[in-house]
Amino acid sequence: MSQANLLGTNLQEANLQGANLSQALLGKANLQGAKLQGANLSLADFLQAKLSKANLSEANLEGAYLSQATLYQANLQGASLLQANLRGANLSKANLQGASLQGANLSQANLQGANLSQAELFQASLSEANLLKANLQGASLTQANLLGANLLGANLQGAILLGTMMPDGKIHP
Repeated sequence: MSQANLLGTNLQEANLQGANLSQALLGKANLQGAKLQGANLSLADFLQAKLSKANLSEANLEGAYLSQATLYQANLQGASLLQANLRGANLSKANLQGASLQGANLSQANLQGANLSQAELFQASLSEANLLKANLQGASLTQANLLGANLLGANLQGAILLGTMMPDGKIHP
């Protein structure tokens, strides 16, 4: 199903575990509750897709376009989101524990109450992101951009902040 055109398709609760959907067009698709564990979704386009409560654990989402997608309570544990575009996405209460988000664009994303513990966020952009009460315990935020981000109530215990641009514009030593 690589490069498939599934724009606006209803795949609610579909079982797509291990599927190859690389470069697929899934914009505005309904994938709520879908099972996508271990799926290859690299370079897929999920613009404004609905992925609430979807299981994307261990999925390959490298370079995927998830701008304005809804991933409320989605399971992205251990997923690879290298260079993924999640600008303006709703990831509130999502599980991103141990996810690889190096170079990802999470600017203006809603990560309220999300679990980002042990996540790799090297050079990720989280500018103006809502991280209210997010769990960033043990996360690597080396050289990440948090300019204007809301970190109220966020757990940063053990987080690596080397060279990180903090919400006030100062670079963490």
